[in-house]
Amino acid sequence: MGRRRGDDRIVVDVDTGRAELVPDPDRPRSWTLLLDDAPQSHVDLADPTHLEFEYVRRFGAALDLLAPPGAPLRVLHLGGGALTLPRYVQVTRPGSTQRVAEVDGALVELVRRELPWPADSRLKVRVADARATLEASRDGGYDVVVADVFAGARTPAHLTSAEYAGQVARVLAPGGWYLANLADGPPLRHARAQVATVRSVLPRAALVGDAAVLRGRRHGNLVLVAGRVEPPVPELTRRAAGDWFPGRVLAGDQLDRFVAGAAVVTDADATGSVPPPPGIFSVRR
Repeated sequence: MGRRRGDDRIVVDVDTGRAELVPDPDRPRSWTLLLDDAPQSHVDLADPTHLEFEYVRRFGAALDLLAPPGAPLRVLHLGGGALTLPRYVQVTRPGSTQRVAEVDGALVELVRRELPWPADSRLKVRVADARATLEASRDGGYDVVVADVFAGARTPAHLTSAEYAGQVARVLAPGGWYLANLADGPPLRHARAQVATVRSVLPRAALVGDAAVLRGRRHGNLVLVAGRVEPPVPELTRRAAGDWFPGRVLAGDQLDRFVAGAAVVTDADATGSVPPPPGIFSVRR
């Protein structure tokens, strides 16, 4: 059962832990969703195009650049959170067909009740495991697959393997794109292995992130953009450099050096991503 602390914050036990909705003091009708104290989503109900988190802004830039402006897309979101990106796509690409797979049914109900999204028959939210959703999807059914799945602030092991990546590649249209949030810290073994693994089936890729994270100096989020054709590297580079949170883009030879011989991960040896260091998260409450 849920309970409220004070007049605004909302705390609810959900299937995967404790969810907390914290109002943003700087933006009316904006909320941050935390799961077990780890920030998962930020949503501005008044302006869904506002993307607060650094890595979500990288996702947004990629979604803006991977197809002509305003063109509708078929998008599969693996991991729902507070539906920040589905809301963004609704506004920036009207008419898009979107499916969201979120394993935590109680979390879905919390978001539906407290942070309702605009009614849209083309946006379907389902309580389901991400990989099971992929395996049940038809070949070439999506233009974009977005992966942002965490359990206990770690990417589950079954979403890190070549077999999983093969399912992503299967459901993507020939010119489709995979966008993945890779959370890692020094020495970036997980991120390097994930890039190698995804590129084994989707060979054209770019990695976007903060320079300090890319150099292995601190823990953070990197966004992988991968497909069968070359990503728009110059445009991604300009967007990253001019963002509120300036970043870099690695592609081509630079990305080859980043991978540096990392082995492809299989189901037999897959492990979850590295947990973040203690005390890394800070949200005003």
